[in-house]
Amino acid sequence: MIAAHSTVISMRLPAESGKRLKRMANRHGWTTSDASARLVEEGLRRAEFAFIDFRDSPAGRQACIQGSSLAVWEVMLLMRSYGGDRAAVARHLRWPEAKVKAAVNYAEAFLDEIEEALAENEATDFSTLRRMLPQAEEFRTPKPARRRRAQAAAR
Repeated sequence: MIAAHSTVISMRLPAESGKRLKRMANRHGWTTSDASARLVEEGLRRAEFAFIDFRDSPAGRQACIQGSSLAVWEVMLLMRSYGGDRAAVARHLRWPEAKVKAAVNYAEAFLDEIEEALAENEATDFSTLRRMLPQAEEFRTPKPARRRRAQAAAR
């Protein structure tokens, strides 16, 4: 959410809100000004796009679909795998199609943000994921019995 041009706007916050803003900024390594600008931008996006929310994740702050654990980019990954068929993605997720459309609308408006997240996902291998999520386990499907018998017979 980096803006090429910016405008300085002064505002007053209740003292407790200012403390909370500073704590959030410190937690993320942002300045208070950056934190307030991000929160305003996120609030504007929430107001402009149905079903959109923002959450912290191991990959940073992301646009997500309300009432779910999915980031918008993850819904778009499903859209790609279903050839752009919103109805099929909605059935897969057991969501109303309007929620999928909301993700598509957001992704179209913030294409660079979503493409960057998709590219980052594509570039992440399991060892990188494990550094971010130490509890992650890699699952491998067992070889079918037919293949094991054929391999044993070939020895």
